[in-house]
Amino acid sequence: MEIGLRGYGVWQVGALTTPAMAAEIEQLGYSALWLGGPGVDLAGIDELLAATESLVVGSSIVNVWSGDPAVLAESYQRVASRFPGRFVLGIGAGHREQSAGYERPMDAVRRFLDVLDAGGVPVSGRVLAALGPRMLELAAERAGGVVPYLVPPRHTRAARTALGAGGFLAPEQKVVVGSDLVRARRVARGRVENPYLGLGNYTRNLRRLGYSDEDLAGSGSDRLIDDLVALGDVSAVAARLGEHRAAGADHVVVQVVTEKYQLHPGLPGVRLQVYDDEVVGVYRGLAGELF
Repeated sequence: MEIGLRGYGVWQVGALTTPAMAAEIEQLGYSALWLGGPGVDLAGIDELLAATESLVVGSSIVNVWSGDPAVLAESYQRVASRFPGRFVLGIGAGHREQSAGYERPMDAVRRFLDVLDAGGVPVSGRVLAALGPRMLELAAERAGGVVPYLVPPRHTRAARTALGAGGFLAPEQKVVVGSDLVRARRVARGRVENPYLGLGNYTRNLRRLGYSDEDLAGSGSDRLIDDLVALGDVSAVAARLGEHRAAGADHVVVQVVTEKYQLHPGLPGVRLQVYDDEVVGVYRGLAGELF
């Protein structure tokens, strides 16, 4: 069975997301809420689903180095049995720079999937954080689709080709809404440079997409920032989101970026978006263009 999720969703750090936020995101018209960094116990996801009526919640992603996949399989069954059709399990190999014990990510993901298979997690209920061709190929074989992160629309086009017509494809897209493009790029750079330009999985993928060492140096070239973060007024940002759909995405995951953030408690210098009235206003304005 294919993942039937369509339209647009919202990406939030799981630890900073509350049931009230989930209810507000659903009320604005978004079909899904994708959570960054949940643990294998999927703690808090039941509460988000209970606070909403039809919103789908997805993990984007559970890191395969973060815990026991058998526990994750049990947690998946708990959530899926209580809220059938409303949870999508996203998993990924994380990053060498942030994950203890990191080695041979393809092998690690395969082993992780083997345990999920044994625990009864259906292929159609899980997606991979696939960027490169090998992980996309694995997703086509052993997952219901992919949730690529930090990618421009041309990656979406390549991912659709790799998955074929049936695989679920839901890229994440960061957005900064504002008419001052100089300011917008500055805000975007603050979220892209640290940590993403320091993580090899992302920089290798960006090089595959044609970005040069000069594009990736320092805080990133204007070309890189403009491609990775949708900048401009609401109409311009909505048009970029539509480019992903035109390139083959079934669902696009929107992450609003503003100047207000808090630092990650475990990763020095990494910024976490503050969810406040400004962020809600951006999501509301985009909803007016998208729905």
